[in-house]
Amino acid sequence: MPEIALSERGEIDPPEAWQSGEEVRGGVDIGALLLKLRKSRGLTLQDVSTMTGVSASAFSKIERNELSPTISTLQRIAHGLEVELVTLLSSGQDNGAVSFAGRRSINRAGGGNKHTTGTCNNVLLCADLKNKRATPILTTVTARSPDEYAAWAKSEAEIFVMVLEGTLVVHSRLYEPLELNKGDSVYYDATTEHTWTSKGATNAVVLWVLVDL
Repeated sequence: MPEIALSERGEIDPPEAWQSGEEVRGGVDIGALLLKLRKSRGLTLQDVSTMTGVSASAFSKIERNELSPTISTLQRIAHGLEVELVTLLSSGQDNGAVSFAGRRSINRAGGGNKHTTGTCNNVLLCADLKNKRATPILTTVTARSPDEYAAWAKSEAEIFVMVLEGTLVVHSRLYEPLELNKGDSVYYDATTEHTWTSKGATNAVVLWVLVDL
């Protein structure tokens, strides 16, 4: 298990934020992107710690690819740095596009930006569309127990989830475990700690939307 890092305010970084670097696979070097972004803005590690709530020590390890953030923590980083979440999982180039009426994005089968950890295989959909508040994600949940997570996820967002295959169990600090089967859906406040697991031999496949508050 990765070491727990302290933030500049003396807070403990939530260990749910991390998987060891070698567990994450995909075509994007997130560490290199964050380092380039920080340097281009002339920010110190202490600066980005204050902006994102992620400790300087942990952020440095992410830049060196010794730690890899989950989607929940990537959202915190993106929010603090005022960039798109998909920017951190793509080329890192934010084209600065502005919203306009009638815009759209098409995601063909098998497309999207991949971000894989030891508990979930994520594909961000319609990632080319910038300046949006809602991020659709297709996820295969490989975890079978909440114990597979160092801690539970929490972020400044709302989440909609619909189960496409298998059985998903949503664990929450407020409610009893919620079992969702194919075709079932739920919408909840992600500021409450939560996590997901699959039930049975088949991995749950879900389509979910992360909505920034």
